[in-house]
Amino acid sequence: MSRNAEFQVESTMDYDRSKEVKAFDDTKSGVKGLVDTGIVEIPRIFIRPSDELVEELTRSKSGLHCPVIDLSGIEVQDRCKKVVDEIREASEKWGFFQLINHGIPSSVLEGMIDGTRKFHEQDSELKKEYYSRDQTRSVRYESNYDLYKSNTANWRDTLNISMLISGHIEPEEIPAVFRSVTVEYINHVTKLGETIFSILSEALGLKPDHLKDMECTNGRSVLCHYYPACPQPELTLGAAKHTDPSFLTILLQDQIGGLQVLHNNQWIDVEPVAEALVVNIGEALQVYNKKK
Repeated sequence: MSRNAEFQVESTMDYDRSKEVKAFDDTKSGVKGLVDTGIVEIPRIFIRPSDELVEELTRSKSGLHCPVIDLSGIEVQDRCKKVVDEIREASEKWGFFQLINHGIPSSVLEGMIDGTRKFHEQDSELKKEYYSRDQTRSVRYESNYDLYKSNTANWRDTLNISMLISGHIEPEEIPAVFRSVTVEYINHVTKLGETIFSILSEALGLKPDHLKDMECTNGRSVLCHYYPACPQPELTLGAAKHTDPSFLTILLQDQIGGLQVLHNNQWIDVEPVAEALVVNIGEALQVYNKKK
């Protein structure tokens, strides 16, 4: 039986989702592997519930825009105070904002986007050595970490580089195809994260080092997502609605767009801004703020 036939969308009463999930997972090739077989219909495990699809069609487009904050000049006291105020307001009202002039070179940002694409577009056999559902592994390739628990799978593959346990990653563990740029990107984003935590500490009325001293910057991970071209994009999503349990998420998106955030019960498009990074205040920081 061809892999194409294995993933036909079934409409019979005896449809077995767990069987389809396992068959997909056993390929160790992810969503990209499906696309490479030339499928014209997506597997049923990726199709969103009918009520979600109807809601999508009837949803009106909002004219609101996610705040964009310029981080330049923060070494000057008056400018720093203005940035602190802007980030406080954006964090309280949105939980999201975009940062420009953050200090990370465009060559590093572009290299990370390109490197992620190169990893995921490699031959499947080269990626399989990283494929795992063992969440203790420092580097693992997977499609949908919650594949066996979620009601609908996302049309997305991910390489997860985790520093949650050790606090660091050995360069040799990172796939060679984008190792050097990933190490450089991690170093830059770690430094930027410390700056953001310092600003957030001041926004909370605390000393600049407060959140860093709480070791908020120690546990880090880099999720390199890839969204293959989909033959039926109207039926699925690359990322379903969710919240981040972390203290902070710094997101580098490409210029294709598609990211949305929930603001005042409206889904708002986060339009790509050249060389900007999207910052998401995670649940852990929100809980800390409430306790404070």
